[in-house]
Amino acid sequence: MRIFSRRWMMAAGAAVTAMTMMTARAEVKLPAILSKNMLVQADVPVRLWGSAAAGEEITVKLGGTEAAKVKAGADGRWSAELPAQKAGPVADIELLATNTLTLTNVLAGDVWICSGQSNMQFGTSSSLNGKDEVAAAAFPAIRLFKVPGVIAETPQDDCKGQWVECSPATVANFSAVGFFFGRELQQKLAGRPMGLIGSNWGGTVAEAWTPQPALEKDPALAGLVKAGKDYATVNYPAALKKYETDSATWKKAADAAKAERNPTPRAPGKPAEPGKNPNLASVLYNGMIHPLTRYPVKGAIWYQGESNTGRAAQYKVLLPAMITSWRAVWGQDLAFGIVQLANFTAKDKEPSTSAWWAELREAQTLTAANVPNCGMALAIDIGDEKDIHPKNKQEVGRRLALWALAKVYGQKVAFSGPVYDVMKVENGAIRVTFKNAAGLNAKGGAPTGFAITGADQKYVWADAKIEGETVVLRSDKVAAPVAVRYAWGNNPDANLYNGAELPAEPFRTDSWPK
Repeated sequence: MRIFSRRWMMAAGAAVTAMTMMTARAEVKLPAILSKNMLVQADVPVRLWGSAAAGEEITVKLGGTEAAKVKAGADGRWSAELPAQKAGPVADIELLATNTLTLTNVLAGDVWICSGQSNMQFGTSSSLNGKDEVAAAAFPAIRLFKVPGVIAETPQDDCKGQWVECSPATVANFSAVGFFFGRELQQKLAGRPMGLIGSNWGGTVAEAWTPQPALEKDPALAGLVKAGKDYATVNYPAALKKYETDSATWKKAADAAKAERNPTPRAPGKPAEPGKNPNLASVLYNGMIHPLTRYPVKGAIWYQGESNTGRAAQYKVLLPAMITSWRAVWGQDLAFGIVQLANFTAKDKEPSTSAWWAELREAQTLTAANVPNCGMALAIDIGDEKDIHPKNKQEVGRRLALWALAKVYGQKVAFSGPVYDVMKVENGAIRVTFKNAAGLNAKGGAPTGFAITGADQKYVWADAKIEGETVVLRSDKVAAPVAVRYAWGNNPDANLYNGAELPAEPFRTDSWPK
């Protein structure tokens, strides 16, 4: 029997460990977005990328046939392209180098980013009839990828997550709006596979989803970057001091309420610590969007704005800047569908000046109308006055899909409700003409939600009458009307639709500050 010295064995073990470490470093790796079950964008080259040892050669096979051969650069990065694939199953993709990776169960179809705040994050199981929707969600040709919430100071190249087939086991916590949108498209497009990437975070502002360079180059937005940079040194200390003062005041009020058996007032919220605040400029773009930007997609759907209410004038610049910046980093003219904010809070008894939700909706309307290849789905009639998260996400997804079917896929379907065109003063009344107004009707009786004013800028409710594709408005309180507002409020009582049962878009004909 041969006897080995302890020193020799230790040396041999170290060598094996070193070799193992070298092999691990040399292994070809892929980002999370490239995984089994993935859905790649059809009709464009399939893009692959990753890391390996510097100079390592990687052979890529498609269905067992060599399709590309590349070498990792000095920085260990490599990329390759495979031929464009038609919608449907894709052969297994193999990557052969020091190690072998195989991507199986791949489909080609259309990929959509589903982004925004809580109404996009809102899970399928929580939607209207959520339990039944989840139980019936066996759609293997719909693939889901959910990006975990990540805050990052700089743009990241990778994220966590994995592609999965849509099933009752995987869809429950996935975006309800995203799922219902993708399901509607697939059903109306002869079963075309759909890939849905959920990248969303509740309670977040649009600037957090926008690249820093896009904010810095616009004077109207540059202050958002400075505020983010000042957060740790200026804003957070001030906010924390205010929180401590408010907490002391609240405790006294809470103790008094308890002693008198009254409801306890709401406690103040503690500000997020530096590095944990998702509402700073660019931090969610860096961590949750940038890792996706090398992956070809069809477009994006966006449900956000609640956290930017009160800054509508800025949002008119911010949202277009975000859309433009995403298109620039993707190198694609991404189709972009916007969900206009739903009705919320108590209905207004009198015409509202609404410097909040109505103006934010107007910013969304202007973006959809003026930024090319954008569209909008209304939710003005399917909200909940007591819940900022209305449950009817099926209709939101369906309306987004109508826009996509008409404008992205070229189908002849009605996709918009009545849209304001022009107004004309006639004998003490105002006649409003609409686009997309075939079959103009008011649910439940006469049209509601219209207000008119004279030169004094004091709006009153108008008596409204439908005449063809127009609405005639008058009030005995306004002898000489000059302007109109419709559905202008947080939760307007508005009931105008077209023959396709799509609601009329909120609008105003004035540009007054209030």
